Amino acid sequence: MHTRTWNVTILLTEDDERTRAAAVLHTDVGTEVRHEGLARRSPGDPQVPEIGDELAACRALAGLAQDLLEATVADVEQNMGRPADVTP
Repeated sequence: MHTRTWNVTILLTEDDERTRAAAVLHTDVGTEVRHEGLARRSPGDPQVPEIGDELAACRALAGLAQDLLEATVADVEQNMGRPADVTP
């Protein structure tokens, strides 16, 4: 059995009304895939930083997953020479 390790780092930055998350996937062969997510707080909402962090991170991770799926489809199509079927 062969085990590989990939790591995802989530970097969070925030200002008064916005939280930005960058989800970065690092593979064991040096590939890096990055996607950013954004959350905005309405001026009348209470300041609960964890909510902005969670929402921005969720959006970044969802985008990262989509980017990885699109890269996989492209790799399969390139190697198979035909459209890929990657439905679950």
